[in-house]
Amino acid sequence: MFNNRRETTADKRKEGLTYRQAGVDQSRKDGVIEKFLRSMRSTYGTSVIDSPWGFAGLFSTADAARGMKDPVLVACADGVGTKLKIAIATGRHSTVGIDLVAMNVNDLICTGGRPLFFLDYIATSRVRPEALRDVMKGMIRGCRDAGCALLGGETAEMPGMYAEGDFDLAGFAVGIVDRSRILKPDAAQLGDRIVGLASTGVHSNGFSLVRKIVETKGVALDGAVGRRLLTPTRIYVKPVLDGLGEMLGREVRSLANITGNAIPGNLPRALGPRQGARIRPGRWPVLPVFKQLQQWGGVADDEMRRVFNLGVGMCLVVAPNAVEDVIRAMKRFRIAAWEIGEVVRGNGGVEFV
Repeated sequence: MFNNRRETTADKRKEGLTYRQAGVDQSRKDGVIEKFLRSMRSTYGTSVIDSPWGFAGLFSTADAARGMKDPVLVACADGVGTKLKIAIATGRHSTVGIDLVAMNVNDLICTGGRPLFFLDYIATSRVRPEALRDVMKGMIRGCRDAGCALLGGETAEMPGMYAEGDFDLAGFAVGIVDRSRILKPDAAQLGDRIVGLASTGVHSNGFSLVRKIVETKGVALDGAVGRRLLTPTRIYVKPVLDGLGEMLGREVRSLANITGNAIPGNLPRALGPRQGARIRPGRWPVLPVFKQLQQWGGVADDEMRRVFNLGVGMCLVVAPNAVEDVIRAMKRFRIAAWEIGEVVRGNGGVEFV
């Protein structure tokens, strides 16, 4: 005969607490990830040694290193920053995965290296399957654009560490370059030109100021403004590595990814000792999103230049006779490029004139 009495708190206590009751639902997380293993494989080439649900990813460098005399591995790590707060506020998570890949591989190519594979780390209070799916879709798309494999990663549920609905992203990229082709800032020469490559928008830097401006102005994020701010960071891997080819390390001396601290904070990293740069802002169109943010926040010109890319997402130090070749090469990838300045004597400073 069945006992229909209700289960009491005492009964539950006898059974003992579970991981799910503590806020971690492993089956929900594993279910989402399992569905994406096949999509992840779409980023694989012949160098990936398939090991589904393994403890680590396996990658053979044999093909990538073929023809190199002294192959060197390149590695970097980065995140998306407080742009995630915009994604969380709007419920739009499909682009921040692209940002995560872009922020890493755009740094990596500044060495002259080619990305081989990418790893991710997602930390959250509680896995929300729809948000996790969108983030992973973005990472897969970003890896395809960068020509690298999404080799694996980790998704961690940490209730109590993050507020409900919050999450954070970190990414790790590994690439390869022949030692003789490593791009070095001391290759820059006085009189070399600075060529700027167009950004797609704010990219993934300066969002603490963006959020302060939006909050102060009282702008709603659930419409066009939120969508514009979530425009994904442009991935420059194929335009730079494939478009410029043999010019890298020769006519194209060095590269600077324009991320945090914008042109003044990043361009000096592509210059040699006792060098500086003179930048002419009128040489490229400032994107409307920056004009709008400046107007809403009453931000000074100097502060805008210190924080935002203003429409230039990558700077190339280029020999004067190769500028037009570089600009034409970028056009083949539908990327606008402009000569925006030149290398001058200095101590690592950037002067806007």
